[in-house]
Order: sequence, then structure tokens, then C-alpha cells
Amino acid sequence: MIIGLTGGMVCGKRTIAEILMKRGFIALTFSADVLDYELRKRGIPITRKAQQDLGNEFREKEGGGALSKRLILKMEDGKNYVLDGIRNPGEVLELRKQKDFVLIAIDSPQKQRFERIVSRGMERDAKTWEDFLIADTRDFDDGSAFGLQIKKCMEMADYTVVNDGSLEEFIKKFEGIFKKISIK
Repeated sequence: MIIGLTGGMVCGKRTIAEILMKRGFIALTFSADVLDYELRKRGIPITRKAQQDLGNEFREKEGGGALSKRLILKMEDGKNYVLDGIRNPGEVLELRKQKDFVLIAIDSPQKQRFERIVSRGMERDAKTWEDFLIADTRDFDDGSAFGLQIKKCMEMADYTVVNDGSLEEFIKKFEGIFKKISIK
């Protein structure tokens, strides 16, 4: 089974990936397993904007599913994967060609996500509300067919989890969806 995760910054994708990893899923991310590797190779500092620009470059040169194709090459038959950070519909379409692919959108209010980003304190994260909005707006739709379009990816999801309460509530919502997926 391949479970893809889409949603805005700090919406809870990593939390879901960690839950699935405890169940034997192998986690791959579009940022760390594809983009960060290439940025290091090119000697470019890893920033959100650099990741966004490189992802757009790959999709413009190689087609909408360019990043998914790279992750698929890292997968082995018979294993379960969770793919974190789907940001373009072309990536979803490429993954839909794989057996047992399910896309889960994670939705969370902007204010809550900003509070989470500030509290996690990663160096590359936005420090101000204005900087957060710039990055978030670009993530959801940068206006390019091969660019960032989280909003469209979320619309393509098989399931949506809303993360607007406590961690326990969020996990309970996900568990309900995972149960449905596992029954199929």
C-alpha cells in the first residue's frame, strides 16, 4: 500500500507518517528524499523557496509527475510506503498509476499552523505571520501548471482529515480513516 499525504505546512503530515512508520510503513518525503538531495549536490542552501523552485524546475523539464517518479524508483514491491509532501496534481496522477495508492489530505486552519511553525522553531521556517503567508500562499497555488498546487491536490484526495483540535482528536480522526483504507 502507498499512502500519499498532502496539506499545508505543519498541518500534521509528519504526525501521520510517524504513526504509519510504527506500523511498518517506510516514509519517503518529496523534500528530503528528492529535493534536499539535489540541492546539496548543486551546492544550494536548503530553504523552503529553494525546494519550491527546484520542484517546479523538475516538473517543468520532466512533466508533472517528476518528483513522484523519483520516489517510485526508491520503492520495493511488497512494502508499504507513506509519501509526505505531495504538492502538485501531476504527482498525484503519477502515483495513481501505482497499485494500492491512497491520497489523504490534511487540513488545518492557517492560524493554528502558524502557531505550530513558530513553536517548532526550525531555522528554515517563517518567523513572522507575513512570511508564513507568503510561503503558504505559494504552496497552495503559485499560478503555474507545474508549480505548487496543494489546494488542487487536496481536492483530489480520497480522504480528508481536519486537524483543528487536540493531538488526540487528530489521531482518532486519522485512525478512523486508516481503518476504512485497511478494509479495502
